[in-house]
Amino acid sequence: VQLQAFGGGLVQPGKSLRLSCAASGLTSDDYAIAWFRQAPGKEREGVSCISLNDGKTYYADSVKGRFTISSDNAKNTVYLQMNSQKPEDTANFYCATDEGRFSLWDRTYRYWGQGTLFTVSS
Repeated sequence: VQLQAFGGGLVQPGKSLRLSCAASGLTSDDYAIAWFRQAPGKEREGVSCISLNDGKTYYADSVKGRFTISSDNAKNTVYLQMNSQKPEDTANFYCATDEGRFSLWDRTYRYWGQGTLFTVSS
């Protein structure tokens, strides 16, 4: 299983950005893909996850109402739409997956993509 995260960059406060995570090597649809972020000097934090099987989603309280996770199962790609960005959203974003998992606990997942840096600054 391999994951590739992309779409990071620099945005101004209040603007929007969408991250993508492309998965390959999945052996069934019984996977969830989760997004995590790690801000400078802070621990990694679970942001959101989505089940590829039934589309069930879950969000951390810190992003509810601003972030939306979605999936295109035909492309095995998950998206994270991030709106109303704040400087404190600046972080490296990672996507992760594993079969039969659905969690924002990072130790749940064996497979991780490389990080994509997202910076919110004026």
